[in-house]
Amino acid sequence: MKYMMFVITDSDRDTESDESDVNVWVDELDSAGKRIIGEVLQAPTESRVVRVRGGKRYVTDGPFAETKEWICGFDILEVENLEEAVEIASRHPMARNGQLELRPFMEWDEAAPA
Repeated sequence: MKYMMFVITDSDRDTESDESDVNVWVDELDSAGKRIIGEVLQAPTESRVVRVRGGKRYVTDGPFAETKEWICGFDILEVENLEEAVEIASRHPMARNGQLELRPFMEWDEAAPA
């Protein structure tokens, strides 16, 4: 099963401090073939929110929702089940001072007509 793991932090927290621990976590999962890809994201102030309403495009700067927490990165995991994904997430350094959200990919039935 594939899981998207969102790495979430508080906007007041310095995400750089765990870099060496994260590198160990990444190396371990990459060598085991459990992590497909992952990246660190720029701050929400660099984001754009895009909506189309009534045929008109609206683009706003930064996050649309007022929140102190924001997604600072992600990893895509390929694991046997949810329990394995939870175990892997619990070893991520951000589990100690941020939070990790695991979301399974939709499993489309290949036999169903499109």
